[in-house]
Amino acid sequence: MKLSVVIVNYNVRYFLEQCLHAVRKASDGLPCEVFVVDNNSVDGSCQMVREKFPEVILIENKENVGFSRANNQAIRQSSGEYILLLNPDTVVEEDSFRKIIAFMDATPDAGGLGVKMIDGKGNFLPESKRGLPTPMVAFYKIFGFSRLFPRSKKFSRYHLGYLSKDQLHEVDVLSGAFMLMRRKALDQVGLLDEDYFMYGEDIDLSYRIQKGGYKNYYFPGTTIIHYKGESTKKGSINYVKVFYRAMVIFAQKHFSKSNARSFSRLINLAIYFRALLAIAGRISGRIFFPVLDAGLIYAGYSVLLPYWENLKFEPGYYPPEFLHLIVPAYILIWLTGIWLSGGYRKPVSLYRLLRGLMWGTLAVLVAYSLASESMRFSRALILLGAAWSFLTLTSYRYLLSLTKKSIFQFEINKRKRLAVVANPTEAERISGLLKNASHKTDLAGFIMPDTHLPSSDYLGGVSQLREIVRINKIDELVFSSEDIPAQQIIQHMLDLNDMEIDYKIAPPESFSIIGSNSISTAGDLYVVHLNSLAKETNRRNKRLLDLALSLGFLFGIIFTIWPVRQKSGFLRNIFQVMAGNRSWVGYLPGSTGDAHLPVLRTGILSPGDLFPEPVSPQKAVELNMIYAKDYRLTTDLEIIFKAYPKLGQS
Repeated sequence: MKLSVVIVNYNVRYFLEQCLHAVRKASDGLPCEVFVVDNNSVDGSCQMVREKFPEVILIENKENVGFSRANNQAIRQSSGEYILLLNPDTVVEEDSFRKIIAFMDATPDAGGLGVKMIDGKGNFLPESKRGLPTPMVAFYKIFGFSRLFPRSKKFSRYHLGYLSKDQLHEVDVLSGAFMLMRRKALDQVGLLDEDYFMYGEDIDLSYRIQKGGYKNYYFPGTTIIHYKGESTKKGSINYVKVFYRAMVIFAQKHFSKSNARSFSRLINLAIYFRALLAIAGRISGRIFFPVLDAGLIYAGYSVLLPYWENLKFEPGYYPPEFLHLIVPAYILIWLTGIWLSGGYRKPVSLYRLLRGLMWGTLAVLVAYSLASESMRFSRALILLGAAWSFLTLTSYRYLLSLTKKSIFQFEINKRKRLAVVANPTEAERISGLLKNASHKTDLAGFIMPDTHLPSSDYLGGVSQLREIVRINKIDELVFSSEDIPAQQIIQHMLDLNDMEIDYKIAPPESFSIIGSNSISTAGDLYVVHLNSLAKETNRRNKRLLDLALSLGFLFGIIFTIWPVRQKSGFLRNIFQVMAGNRSWVGYLPGSTGDAHLPVLRTGILSPGDLFPEPVSPQKAVELNMIYAKDYRLTTDLEIIFKAYPKLGQS
C-alpha cells in the first residue's frame, strides 16, 4: 500500500462527506486506503460513511478520545508507505495525492510534508508553513508583534511570513490539517503523543521528525481548501486554555528545564492575558448597546426636563428625585423591553428595537397609572422620552452600521444572488436544494463548466466567469463537484480572490452545499432540511411545549393522572421531560431510518401511537420522515390527545 489517509471526525458530517468525495477522486488509480475515526459523533456521520463510502475503513469510538489517540488508532492499523493526516473540513485536488507522493519518492530526506492551504474565500492560510514556537517566537505571536510585522524575519517566525507562499521551503512545523509523513520516519520517532488531547500534537511530531534526522517541507505544488474552525470555536476561553497548555507540554518535553520554566510562565501569562481579552471583549460586546442606550436616554432627559419646565411651568418645578430616581427607572423598563424583544441580538434589527421600545413605553405608562399620586410626574415627559429614544437609538445604530464592522451591521433581508456552475442534470438538482434550504437567495442563472451552452438559462461558460460575476452582480458561486474538478474550483477561487464573492461546493448525491465565508466563521451550510424540525424555531417551540405540558400535568396531577394506565411511570416521565432527558413525542424507537433526520430526545409517544396496530419497519421509517418533514405543534398535541393513556409507558 502506497498511501494511508486518516481522517478524524467529530460532528462535522457534511464537511466529512465533501472531504471523502474529494479523497475518493484523488485516490483513484492509486494503491490507497482511507480511514475515518469517529469520536462519538451524534450527527449521523457514521451512518453516512457506511452508506455512501463503503470502501472507507470506519473506526467508531464510543467516546471522544481526542485527536492524537484517534489518529494513532488508524495509523496502527494502516499499511501505507506514507501516512496522511487529513482534517474532515478540507477539500483536496484530484492530483494532490499523486503530486505529494511523487515529491516524497524523489526526496528521501523528507520525513513530513505540508501543502498550500486556502480558506473558503480563497485566502491563503498562514499556518500552511510554521516555525518552531521557541519562547521568543511564541512571545511575538502571543502579544501581536507577528501581526504588526508580518514580513519580518524576527517577528514573523511563527508563520514564516518572510517566506514566499508559492515556493518550496524547508520548514519546522507542519499543519495537522494536512500532514503527510513517511512511515519509516514514524517508525523511528514514534506516533502522535497522546498527552495532547487537541492542538500541539502536530508541532510535537514535526519537531521529533526533524530530531530523527528527516526534514519537513512546505510544498506549494498543490492547494487544498481548509474550512478552518469548523470543529472548534477559536475565540473561546476554552480554546485559549487548551491551545496554550499544549504549548506548555511541548516546552516541558523538548526544552531545557530553565527554558521550559520560562516558557511555561510566558504561556500562563498568555492564557490569562488572552482570557482577559476574551472576557472583556465578550462583556463589552454585550453591554455596549445597553450602556450607550441608557446614557443617551438619560442625556436626553437632562435636556428635555428644563426645556419642558420653562415651557409649561417654571424652573425647578420637578424635584431632583425625578431625574435621579424616576428617569433611571423608566430607562431600566425601556432597556428590559428592548432585551425581551431581542433588540440586543446581533445583527441589529430596527424592528426588534422599536418593538421593545413600544413595549417599554406601554409598561412605563401602566406603571405610571398604578403609582401613587406623589410618584406621578408627567405623562408628557414619558412620551417625549419615548420619542427621544426612538430617534436617537435608531439614528446612532444607523451611523455605526456605516463603519461596516460586523457587530454594528443591520439585519437586512437582502437576498443573495447566486450562480450555479454545473451541467444541466446537477444544475437542476442543486437549484432544487437551494429552493428547499430556507435561505434568502435568488438564482441568477447557471454557468456551464465548458463553453457549450445547452439553453438560455445559462449565463455563459466558466471562461467568462469574471464577466458573469461582474455584470450579473453575483454574490455567491456554487460549484458542482460532480462536474468540476476540485483543482479547477480552487483555481477559480484564487483567480477571483480580488472580488467580494462567496463560494459553495455541492457534493454529488448530497443534501448539503458546503462553504465558509471566513477563517473565523464556523462554516456556512445550505442544508436541505427534509424537515421542519431542523429549524431552530420549531425545535425551541417543541421544547417549550414539552415544558408547558409537563407543568400543566404536574399542577393538575389530580385530574391528569387518572386516565393514564401506568401512573407511577407518568410521574417519572413528567420529571424526565422537564429535565430535558425525554420528549413527550419523538421518533418511532429504533426506526429513524435516515441519517438526514435531526436528532431528537427519546419520545414517550411517537407517530406510531396514532395507529391501533404495530406498524412495519418500512412504515415506521416513512412515519418518522413525515413527522420530521411536516412538523407542527398540533401534530404533537394530536398524538398526545389520542394516545393519552400511554403517557406512563417507559
